[in-house]
Amino acid sequence: MSILHSRFDTRLGLAVTLAVASFLIGPVVLSIVAGLTRNYFVGLSSGLTLRWIGEVWALYADTIWRSMLVAALTLVICTVLGVPLAWVLALYPGRRARAFEELLTLPVAVPGLASALALIISWGTVSGLRSSVWFIVIGHVLFTLPFMLRAARASMGAELAVLDQAAATLGAGRLRRFATIVVPNAMPGILTGALSVLTLSIGEFNLTWLLHTPLTKTLPVGLADSYASMRLEIASAYTLVFLLMLLPLMVGLQWLGNRHSRT
Repeated sequence: MSILHSRFDTRLGLAVTLAVASFLIGPVVLSIVAGLTRNYFVGLSSGLTLRWIGEVWALYADTIWRSMLVAALTLVICTVLGVPLAWVLALYPGRRARAFEELLTLPVAVPGLASALALIISWGTVSGLRSSVWFIVIGHVLFTLPFMLRAARASMGAELAVLDQAAATLGAGRLRRFATIVVPNAMPGILTGALSVLTLSIGEFNLTWLLHTPLTKTLPVGLADSYASMRLEIASAYTLVFLLMLLPLMVGLQWLGNRHSRT
């Protein structure tokens, strides 16, 4: 009887998993098919084509490269700020550290449009900043920095503090200890944070929608524009381009994180 129950539970779990996967992945697959078929309403029988991807590249290539630039700058700034800050919070835990960490996570809880409006009110009058890519980068850093901070902080346990103290007693300077002990041991968390920062920055729409100008349009904003003004095939091909950009980054960073964890 127990064997029968075990088989039933296994099949039930498999059925639920397949149902959830089809519910989540099905729309993505249909969107990809729409971007590769000559006529979406006819279906695959109309034939496959790369025409729509070519039109997306011709119309929105600048938004793709701009999104990559914004994501790269956001990652660099979040890493430079987030990793040392996470180490400081790990060395000096307490109420003040927790309060400061919670303060940094406020942009995640606040709607993106509200954060963007606050940035425009505060810094929108600075000469040249409102119309530059850096204005979007500032917004993305505020939104993604908590993810880097939390991920890096999770890899900085008490054992790492002991190693740091041991190196200090041997005469190693603070900067050398941070570069040769803290960063290598916290690398799995840093890579996890980097994955979060990249994916969130590339796909961020709400905050970017209010911060962008016609000359600083990013990929998600262009995607919304294509859905509003173009044929369904163009918008679906844009989604395919978005996935082709994002998936290699996700797979690569996860592979690096798993490899470093095994090492």
